[in-house]
Amino acid sequence: MPMADAFVRPSILRRLASMFYESLLLLGVLAALLVLPHVLLGVFFHRLATLFVLQVHAFFVLLFYFTWYWSNGGQTLAMKTWRIRLVTRDGFVVRPGQAFLRFLLCWPSIMLFGVGLVWAVFDRERLFLHDRLAGTQLLMR
Repeated sequence: MPMADAFVRPSILRRLASMFYESLLLLGVLAALLVLPHVLLGVFFHRLATLFVLQVHAFFVLLFYFTWYWSNGGQTLAMKTWRIRLVTRDGFVVRPGQAFLRFLLCWPSIMLFGVGLVWAVFDRERLFLHDRLAGTQLLMR
């Protein structure tokens, strides 16, 4: 049975607010899972990780965080607060592969001057570009 039966789409402003709140929460996640291990390694081995190693580590921390939450309940911590859930276009739970694809597509969608976010203003269903391409949608109770 689809999870989308009792849901409506959140406004673009609500989704952007959730993204902003998510970024604040991720500062703590990255501090705990990225900065702390590298500081401890630096203290014990007297070496600093290269920028590339830090970027790869951050990428995988974020990859695990988002794909885990999106494919296990469809909500990150911020999405729970804003009552937003990620589901497939058919309203079912997102599979891990689909969550992985959405994560990869989010990067250019956001980093290229937010073109994938602005896309939602012109999209007939108000989907972000990465949601359109990944076959997902954000819904709200």
